[in-house]
Amino acid sequence: MDIFAFPPLAALLDAAYGALAGLATFFEPAAGAAALAVVVVTLIIRTLLIPVGISQARAEQTRARLAPRLRALQKRHGKNPERLQLETLQLYRDENTSPFAGFLPVLLQAPVVGLLYTLFLRAEIAGHPNDLLAHDLFGAPLGTSLVHMLTAGPFSLQTFAVFGGLLAIMAVTTEITRRVFRPTPVDDSPMSSPGMLRMMSALHYATVVFALFVPLAAALYLTVTVIWTLIQRIILRRRYPLPV
Repeated sequence: MDIFAFPPLAALLDAAYGALAGLATFFEPAAGAAALAVVVVTLIIRTLLIPVGISQARAEQTRARLAPRLRALQKRHGKNPERLQLETLQLYRDENTSPFAGFLPVLLQAPVVGLLYTLFLRAEIAGHPNDLLAHDLFGAPLGTSLVHMLTAGPFSLQTFAVFGGLLAIMAVTTEITRRVFRPTPVDDSPMSSPGMLRMMSALHYATVVFALFVPLAAALYLTVTVIWTLIQRIILRRRYPLPV
């Protein structure tokens, strides 16, 4: 089932196409005009999401401040999981925060990545040819994914090199983020178990893995996003430091 056959979503896709194509035309005849348009769109979206990042930093600061009280709850109700869960949720509720506050930026960006994925995947948009597929970045087509090129061909050294560069940038940025912003462990908490900590550490690289399967335009969006996120978190950590 094609969800973009639904008229409102089809109109949204066509509007997104018109905006991105118009922006690419504005940057012509610069090389990689459409890729530059994707970068500009990413920066606009991330700018609009700055209030969400501030809210996330505040929530992270609050969770760190609550860590001693969470440890006390673990000691008090460790043998009663249901009571522990209720008391933990009530503590977060009293502090007007949530243990899942950090997922909001990811959820808000999902529709944008979905639109970019679709825009550089379809040969036609709303019945007219998709001219965005004719654009490239350093010779790598914006509508090609690395996995598709390696499995279905044809192989392109330019595409492989461009994807390799973007993936390397994402991996390095992700590793810096993982090392600098390690979660504060809570004694005896299931979230602080070795297995859970390893899983949370691996989840940092989910974006890098995801970028293997999406068109180059979407991978470019993800690359700019992880760089922006790291810089923003460093700035906001100074503004909202965690308690020692």
